[in-house]
Amino acid sequence: MATERVERRLTAILAADVAGYSRLTGMDEEGTHAQLQDHLRSLVDPKIAEHRGRVVKNTGDGLLAEFSSVVDAVRCALDVQRGMTERNADVPKEKRIEFRVGINVGDVMLDRGDIFGDGVNVAVRLEGIAEPGGICLSEDAHRQVRDKLELTSEDMGEQKLKNIAQPVRVYRVRPSTAAASTRPSLPLPDKPSIAVLPFQNISGDPEQEYFADGIVEEIITALSRFRQLFVIARNSSFTFKGRAMDVKQVGRELGVRYVLEGSVRKAANRVRITGQLVDATTGVHLWADRFDGGLEDIFDLQDRVTASVVSAIAPKVDQAEIERAKRKPTEKLDAYDYFLRGRACAYRWTNRVAVDEALGLISKAIELDPNFASAYGFAAWCHAMRKTGGWITDRDYEIAETTRLARRAVELGRDDAVVLCWAGWALAYVVHDLEAGTAFVDRALVLNPNLALAWYCSGWLRVWLGKQDAAIEYLARTMRLNPLHPFIPVIQTVIAHAYFFAGRYGEASSCARMTLQDLPDSHPALRMSAASNALRGCAEEARKACARLRQIDPALRVSNLKDVLGPYRPEDLARYEEGLRKAGLPE
Repeated sequence: MATERVERRLTAILAADVAGYSRLTGMDEEGTHAQLQDHLRSLVDPKIAEHRGRVVKNTGDGLLAEFSSVVDAVRCALDVQRGMTERNADVPKEKRIEFRVGINVGDVMLDRGDIFGDGVNVAVRLEGIAEPGGICLSEDAHRQVRDKLELTSEDMGEQKLKNIAQPVRVYRVRPSTAAASTRPSLPLPDKPSIAVLPFQNISGDPEQEYFADGIVEEIITALSRFRQLFVIARNSSFTFKGRAMDVKQVGRELGVRYVLEGSVRKAANRVRITGQLVDATTGVHLWADRFDGGLEDIFDLQDRVTASVVSAIAPKVDQAEIERAKRKPTEKLDAYDYFLRGRACAYRWTNRVAVDEALGLISKAIELDPNFASAYGFAAWCHAMRKTGGWITDRDYEIAETTRLARRAVELGRDDAVVLCWAGWALAYVVHDLEAGTAFVDRALVLNPNLALAWYCSGWLRVWLGKQDAAIEYLARTMRLNPLHPFIPVIQTVIAHAYFFAGRYGEASSCARMTLQDLPDSHPALRMSAASNALRGCAEEARKACARLRQIDPALRVSNLKDVLGPYRPEDLARYEEGLRKAGLPE
């Protein structure tokens, strides 16, 4: 029996949809539809035609288009996002239509004008993980445009996309002149302020990226110990990874006067670190230097970089403070290497496989150095992440192991603020030892008042302690120290809890809604949306949130709610249960 040959071709696929379209139509169905059609007719369709593309089909809240050139596809996407920024300038944020765009290049099947295949599926999934107003490219697409267009790009690492068999390396791109044009400048603190940007890995080996990142994290941690300095947290600094940014713009985005840039070269047993310090308000270079040494001297090299930076921007800092900043986390470089690999892996903390892999690597670090405080602390933190993700199968084991790791971490690292945070948070959340957890996190704040992690953990602890005003204040401090943290939605969820237990259900609902725009399946945000809306009388919104919650966690009941929560006061737990019961959660 004869078969018809399927027509195939290599093409660039652009998928776009409207971020939060269901929310927008829920507020104004007809108005949202009319606005979307106007944007498509006046801006999007003409730009696709201008860049020699073809609209394959409209999808209700978006479209699928193809281009013969990836460069044309990306140029089109950039033009559309710039145009939407201008169109939204006078529109209230909650009513803005913002597109998310994904671009892939791949082999597709053609059938009656439509296109099919994995190439299309990847583009659609990339669109799904793009931020509102953002563009995500697959590695194949990024390779075609990286040297041909003036844009900034951020390597998001390998992403596991829904229904796509193999992980896909993803890049977030923006036009170079518009990377943060819509983000207001932050005011400068009243003391010297600095951001340490990711150092370039010039080792010629992409596998050494974790090593360069680890160097920077250690420098940030060392600088943060100086009370006289305001130091931006690692998560915000690292949003500039892979992006060619103007230093003045970095300063405006992060609200800092000084920016430290640099590079790391690791070859055999030698390391070279270069650094340059720039006044972001003027663009003037204040200091530059190069540090060479053997791999066994890596911590000494980090100390020298830190001391040089402090000397350049805070000359009145006492030399004794510089000496106290020189802390070597471990003398065994193999253990430190495993620790860095594990920590880099765990930053993909929404991925169960990544967290389990991190635990394995951290365990190897502990085997090599049984006195490595940071490794014990981070292992305890990983067990807390397992609880957050709902991945615990043996609660008694997790509690015992978390207790062992956290207590050992504190025993070995009593003066290490980060270790105290990891251990304290894990003890409070997993073990429900709120007294010890609070003591350790509070000590971390005394040791390092610039540590965003400490303010975040302390904010959660204040929620559990019933001190909601303090919790809101602490979490606001977290966001100022870490203004570009990719998990700002997670922090908003904690603020929602603080508002909820303060009886401010409307504000709690609003914060939960903001989180769900970015993380629609967030277990804590759905719980909070359901409970707060139920108690403020918005039954339909509460019912919808509870229905979604039961879809992603069918086993959840009012009776086992406490198994996924932290150590709440009895009256607060009762209020949480009351709200979810009213929202429709079974007993």
